[in-house]
Amino acid sequence: MACTGPHHIHRNAFCKHMAAVETATDDGTLDAFPSEDDETKPEDCDCAGLNGFPCWPCVRTGRKELPN
Repeated sequence: MACTGPHHIHRNAFCKHMAAVETATDDGTLDAFPSEDDETKPEDCDCAGLNGFPCWPCVRTGRKELPN
């Protein structure tokens, strides 16, 4: 387990963030940055063909937001 917090970085010590993850999950792991291809992806998603622009099904379901 690793953390980017200063206590772990500078002291190489088990920090409060690591303790929180370990106590909050069964196996000490946390998927903090889930893949965009998770189960929330609409079946009719076409984001791959839009050069980074979100498709309407993803915007409508709240999976992605339109850029300003």
